Amino acid sequence: MAKDYAQMGYTEMRREDRAVEDDAWIKAYLGEAAMGVLATSYEGQPFINSNLFVYDEVEHAIYMHTAQVGRTRANLDANPRVCFHTFSMGRLLPADEALEFSVEYAGVMVFGEVVIVEENEEKERGLQLLLDKYAPHLRPDRDYRSITPEELKRTAVYKIRIDEWVGKKKEVEEDFPGAFIYNENGK
Repeated sequence: MAKDYAQMGYTEMRREDRAVEDDAWIKAYLGEAAMGVLATSYEGQPFINSNLFVYDEVEHAIYMHTAQVGRTRANLDANPRVCFHTFSMGRLLPADEALEFSVEYAGVMVFGEVVIVEENEEKERGLQLLLDKYAPHLRPDRDYRSITPEELKRTAVYKIRIDEWVGKKKEVEEDFPGAFIYNENGK
Protein backbone atom coordinates (compact mmCIF):
# COMPACT_ATOMS: atom_id res chain seq x y z
CA MET A 1 0.00 0.00 0.00
CA ALA A 2 1.29 3.47 -0.88
CA LYS A 3 2.24 5.87 1.90
CA ASP A 4 -0.06 8.79 2.61
CA TYR A 5 2.58 11.53 2.43
CA ALA A 6 0.11 14.22 3.49
CA GLN A 7 -0.21 12.45 6.85
CA MET A 8 3.53 12.04 7.42
CA GLY A 9 5.62 14.28 9.66
CA TYR A 10 7.47 17.18 8.08
CA THR A 11 10.86 15.54 8.47
CA GLU A 12 9.88 12.07 7.23
CA MET A 13 11.27 11.20 3.81
CA ARG A 14 10.31 8.86 1.03
CA ARG A 15 13.96 7.83 0.67
CA GLU A 16 14.77 7.05 4.30
CA ASP A 17 18.24 5.87 3.25
CA ARG A 18 19.08 9.50 2.37
CA ALA A 19 17.86 11.02 5.65
CA VAL A 20 20.45 12.38 8.07
CA GLU A 21 19.21 12.69 11.62
CA ASP A 22 22.66 13.14 13.16
CA ASP A 23 22.44 16.50 14.96
CA ALA A 24 26.23 16.97 14.85
CA TRP A 25 26.23 16.59 11.03
CA ILE A 26 23.27 18.98 10.70
CA LYS A 27 24.91 21.60 12.95
CA ALA A 28 28.19 21.34 11.02
CA TYR A 29 26.37 21.63 7.69
CA LEU A 30 24.46 24.72 8.83
CA GLY A 31 27.73 26.21 10.03
CA GLU A 32 29.39 25.78 6.63
CA ALA A 33 26.49 26.46 4.24
CA ALA A 34 26.82 29.76 2.39
CA MET A 35 23.17 30.59 1.71
CA GLY A 36 19.71 29.37 2.51
CA VAL A 37 16.21 29.76 1.21
CA LEU A 38 13.39 30.98 3.46
CA ALA A 39 9.88 29.81 2.60
CA THR A 40 6.98 31.90 3.87
CA SER A 41 3.35 32.11 2.84
CA TYR A 42 0.66 34.73 2.62
CA GLU A 43 -3.01 33.79 2.20
CA GLY A 44 -1.99 30.41 0.81
CA GLN A 45 0.54 31.80 -1.67
CA PRO A 46 4.07 30.50 -1.02
CA PHE A 47 7.08 32.80 -1.33
CA ILE A 48 10.77 31.99 -1.18
CA ASN A 49 13.79 34.22 -0.90
CA SER A 50 17.47 33.52 -0.50
CA ASN A 51 19.28 34.74 2.60
CA LEU A 52 22.64 34.83 4.25
CA PHE A 53 22.18 33.22 7.65
CA VAL A 54 23.94 31.90 10.70
CA TYR A 55 23.07 28.97 12.93
CA ASP A 56 23.44 29.79 16.63
CA GLU A 57 23.94 26.60 18.59
CA VAL A 58 23.44 28.36 21.94
CA GLU A 59 19.95 29.55 20.95
CA HIS A 60 19.27 26.55 18.66
CA ALA A 61 18.10 29.12 16.15
CA ILE A 62 18.92 30.64 12.79
CA TYR A 63 19.51 34.38 12.50
CA MET A 64 19.19 36.44 9.34
CA HIS A 65 18.45 40.06 8.58
CA THR A 66 16.67 42.13 5.99
CA ALA A 67 14.85 45.43 5.62
CA GLN A 68 12.29 46.56 8.19
CA VAL A 69 9.53 46.49 5.57
CA GLY A 70 8.83 44.35 2.52
CA ARG A 71 7.25 41.09 1.38
CA THR A 72 9.12 38.90 3.87
CA ARG A 73 8.07 41.06 6.82
CA ALA A 74 4.45 41.23 5.63
CA ASN A 75 4.33 37.46 5.23
CA LEU A 76 5.87 36.83 8.65
CA ASP A 77 3.50 39.28 10.33
CA ALA A 78 0.62 37.26 8.88
CA ASN A 79 2.13 33.80 9.46
CA PRO A 80 5.37 33.28 11.37
CA ARG A 81 5.60 29.55 10.49
CA VAL A 82 8.44 28.94 8.03
CA CYS A 83 10.56 26.36 6.31
CA PHE A 84 14.25 27.07 5.73
CA HIS A 85 16.46 25.05 3.41
CA THR A 86 20.12 25.08 2.51
CA PHE A 87 21.73 22.70 0.06
CA SER A 88 24.73 21.92 -2.10
CA MET A 89 25.20 19.95 -5.27
CA GLY A 90 27.98 17.45 -5.76
CA ARG A 91 28.94 15.53 -8.87
CA LEU A 92 26.58 14.59 -11.68
CA LEU A 93 26.30 10.84 -12.08
CA PRO A 94 25.75 9.70 -15.67
CA ALA A 95 24.11 6.39 -16.50
CA ASP A 96 23.39 4.20 -19.52
CA GLU A 97 19.70 5.19 -19.38
CA ALA A 98 18.51 8.81 -19.34
CA LEU A 99 16.15 8.36 -16.39
CA GLU A 100 18.91 6.80 -14.30
CA PHE A 101 21.13 9.94 -14.37
CA SER A 102 21.54 11.28 -10.85
CA VAL A 103 23.47 13.76 -8.72
CA GLU A 104 25.21 13.85 -5.38
CA TYR A 105 23.77 16.38 -2.95
CA ALA A 106 23.49 17.38 0.67
CA GLY A 107 21.16 19.71 2.50
CA VAL A 108 19.28 20.58 5.65
CA MET A 109 15.62 21.51 6.02
CA VAL A 110 14.43 23.39 9.10
CA PHE A 111 10.86 23.92 10.29
CA GLY A 112 10.03 26.53 12.88
CA GLU A 113 8.64 29.90 13.74
CA VAL A 114 10.20 33.29 13.08
CA VAL A 115 10.30 36.00 15.67
CA ILE A 116 11.40 39.52 14.83
CA VAL A 117 14.14 40.33 17.32
CA GLU A 118 13.28 43.60 19.05
CA GLU A 119 15.80 43.70 21.89
CA ASN A 120 18.90 45.62 20.78
CA GLU A 121 21.41 43.40 22.55
CA GLU A 122 20.11 40.27 20.79
CA LYS A 123 19.80 42.11 17.47
CA GLU A 124 23.42 43.18 17.69
CA ARG A 125 24.51 39.69 18.74
CA GLY A 126 22.67 38.12 15.76
CA LEU A 127 24.18 40.62 13.33
CA GLN A 128 27.66 40.12 14.77
CA LEU A 129 27.28 36.34 14.40
CA LEU A 130 26.51 36.93 10.71
CA LEU A 131 29.57 39.16 10.32
CA ASP A 132 31.75 36.62 12.11
CA LYS A 133 30.51 33.81 9.84
CA TYR A 134 31.00 35.60 6.54
CA ALA A 135 34.08 37.68 7.41
CA PRO A 136 35.84 35.70 10.16
CA HIS A 137 39.17 37.35 9.40
CA LEU A 138 37.80 40.86 10.10
CA ARG A 139 37.17 42.23 13.59
CA PRO A 140 34.88 45.03 14.80
CA ASP A 141 36.63 48.24 15.83
CA ARG A 142 39.80 46.99 14.17
CA ASP A 143 38.79 46.36 10.54
CA TYR A 144 35.39 48.04 10.52
CA ARG A 145 33.27 50.27 12.74
CA SER A 146 31.04 48.30 15.12
CA ILE A 147 27.28 48.22 14.68
CA THR A 148 25.68 51.47 15.80
CA PRO A 149 22.28 52.04 17.44
CA GLU A 150 21.17 53.93 14.31
CA GLU A 151 22.01 50.90 12.15
CA LEU A 152 20.06 48.61 14.49
CA LYS A 153 16.97 50.78 13.91
CA ARG A 154 17.30 50.42 10.11
CA THR A 155 17.40 46.64 9.92
CA ALA A 156 15.22 43.75 10.96
CA VAL A 157 16.81 40.70 12.53
CA TYR A 158 14.85 37.48 12.20
CA LYS A 159 15.29 34.50 14.45
CA ILE A 160 13.97 31.12 13.38
CA ARG A 161 13.17 29.12 16.49
CA ILE A 162 13.82 25.59 15.28
CA ASP A 163 11.12 23.01 16.01
CA GLU A 164 12.38 20.25 13.74
CA TRP A 165 15.17 19.66 11.28
CA VAL A 166 16.44 16.94 9.03
CA GLY A 167 19.41 16.49 6.77
CA LYS A 168 19.48 14.70 3.46
CA LYS A 169 22.42 13.55 1.39
CA LYS A 170 23.43 11.27 -1.42
CA GLU A 171 27.04 10.31 -1.81
CA VAL A 172 28.49 7.58 -4.00
CA GLU A 173 31.89 5.98 -4.27
CA GLU A 174 34.67 8.30 -5.30
CA ASP A 175 35.50 6.39 -8.48
CA PHE A 176 31.96 6.44 -9.90
CA PRO A 177 32.42 5.96 -13.69
CA GLY A 178 31.98 9.22 -15.60
CA ALA A 179 31.05 11.37 -12.57
CA PHE A 180 31.71 15.06 -13.17
CA ILE A 181 31.17 18.47 -11.63
CA TYR A 182 28.51 20.60 -13.31
CA ASN A 183 29.85 23.83 -14.77
CA GLU A 184 27.27 26.59 -15.27
CA ASN A 185 29.11 27.76 -18.39
CA GLY A 186 28.74 24.38 -20.05
CA LYS A 187 32.49 23.86 -20.31
